[in-house]
Amino acid sequence: MKKKKITSYEGAMEELEMIVANLQSGTTKIDELTNQVERAATLMEYCKTKLKDTEATINRVLED
Repeated sequence: MKKKKITSYEGAMEELEMIVANLQSGTTKIDELTNQVERAATLMEYCKTKLKDTEATINRVLED
């Protein structure tokens, strides 16, 4: 799987869902397993950060 730049939360979630589906189907080759798990970790961290940032922005706007 070629690593592409993460450009949006939705794109990250879509790619993460694809990785999970591949892992669950058992079609992932052992040589690709580490790369896919590392990519999934990167995507999850991006999504967590994006959600935290969004929550902070919403809270700041609602406080005003």
